[in-house]
Amino acid sequence: MSITPLMPVYPRCGVRPVRGEHCHLIDEDGTRYLDFASGIAVNLLGHSHEGLIKAIQQQAETLMHVSNLYGSPQGERLAQTLVDNTFADTVFFTNSGAEAVECAIKTARAYHQHQGDATRFELITFGNAFHGRTMATISASNQEKMHHGFSPLLAGFKYAEFDNLESAKALMGPHTAGFLVEPIQGEGGIRPASQEFMQGLRDLADEHDLMLVLDEVQCGMARTGKLYAYEHYGIEPDILATAKGIGGGFPLGACLATEKAARGMVVGTHGSTYGGNPLAMAAGSAVMDAVANEEFLSHVRETGARLRSRLEQFIGNYPDLFELVRGEGLMLGIKMKAESRPFYVHLRDNHQLLTVAAGDNTLRVLPPLVIGDAEIDEFFEKLSAGAASYTVPDAT
Repeated sequence: MSITPLMPVYPRCGVRPVRGEHCHLIDEDGTRYLDFASGIAVNLLGHSHEGLIKAIQQQAETLMHVSNLYGSPQGERLAQTLVDNTFADTVFFTNSGAEAVECAIKTARAYHQHQGDATRFELITFGNAFHGRTMATISASNQEKMHHGFSPLLAGFKYAEFDNLESAKALMGPHTAGFLVEPIQGEGGIRPASQEFMQGLRDLADEHDLMLVLDEVQCGMARTGKLYAYEHYGIEPDILATAKGIGGGFPLGACLATEKAARGMVVGTHGSTYGGNPLAMAAGSAVMDAVANEEFLSHVRETGARLRSRLEQFIGNYPDLFELVRGEGLMLGIKMKAESRPFYVHLRDNHQLLTVAAGDNTLRVLPPLVIGDAEIDEFFEKLSAGAASYTVPDAT
């Protein structure tokens, strides 16, 4: 048999972590890596946060799963915390970001169909977006590399140019149900939307009774120094998908919505076997207890500002390698002059520094939100050594 026991859909590298300590991962051979990838913006509290570990242990000893046929005191607590700290009036818990976006898409469509208008089902999405790997979420992206092998795509999505309000306006029509957008594109290259663009989408949604749906799976949950990135723009969405950091490493996602937006999500319209299970709720509550306060968010903003300032000074030493730094808080991207993946591999394999490659020739820097000066200093030691020893691959 030639196929591997793990379905070979990932190009797995030789790093094989078996243990985590704060902001480091330890390989099975004992090699230590500085983790500035955080499981792709998941391990926001690092790898050994006492509060998160204790909450999961205590809940595992008590009750891990019951079905959603029963009341959920654990889910009610976390939902209320999210409602108290965001725009939302109601929450549906999922197991992943893709499921959260799926729920958000259904909620947007159900809003109009509950009103009796079944013709309004299309969402306008944006170029180079990443919304997940389900059939609906790959259909919501214009990235052909995710479409290959899975045609036909699902109908109901139109692709506008990211951060171009006129492009979005041009696609509006009688079937438009709303907009689905990442305030800061993650996989697309750490590209923040402009204030004018986000405010413009909010205004269009208000004027035409459309749903503004935000995908904050990667940029949400304190990553940018606000609990959610929409707060930077002074607007509020109708629906929001969140995941990754909300569980701190435990699989958890959620779809947040206003009462108005959720009016079509009534009994029997949606469900999840595992979504909102007590163990996930314990993890999510521990994360919220840690991050949903101004002291923690201020730390993220201040630490992110220091890291960005040093990065902007650093890239000036290598003008042939790096172009610019962009992002917000501790969601930062270094745009390179050439493809970023070979450099990301070089840092990982030769300097034990874990980052993440992204689109638009961007190296993602997504450290745990609990980093301090010691981790920043170590990061620059490894980054400097990596840049000094790197040779850009021959394009031919």
